[in-house]
Amino acid sequence: MWALAGFLGLTLLVGTVEGIATIPNIKSWYDLLPHPPLTPPNGVFGPVWTILYIGMAVAAWRIWRCGDVLGDHRRALTLWGWQLAVNALWAPLFFGLHRPAIAIGVILVLDGLVAATILAFRRIDRIAGLLLMPYLAWSLFASYLTVGFWWLNR
Repeated sequence: MWALAGFLGLTLLVGTVEGIATIPNIKSWYDLLPHPPLTPPNGVFGPVWTILYIGMAVAAWRIWRCGDVLGDHRRALTLWGWQLAVNALWAPLFFGLHRPAIAIGVILVLDGLVAATILAFRRIDRIAGLLLMPYLAWSLFASYLTVGFWWLNR
């Protein structure tokens, strides 16, 4: 269970850091921008990301506890770590530095890493791969929003 707590702590730490970059910029910058269609209310993002981070942590823990199944677990967890690191870059770029154009590049890399992580996880543990599917869906939606914000505010 310590490993699960570690994965949860790491993902929620990333979420906290992103919140620190995001929250001060919501009223002073983000709310003043024209928003793309389908942009959810601000109160949706925190709960959705919290659920996604918990799912990401549980998925990684499931892979970790499998051991070296097919020799893939180290590669799968490395991909997971990379996607988490890239995820941590998006909010500081978009909200903190107000750079949606750069954030587009970051989120497109994130989309690819999440998809690759799902495939790697699925080979080892089907449930772990499935746990990341909502994250990929939300990341793709966030990609649409990021491009939309850039387009409407360039």
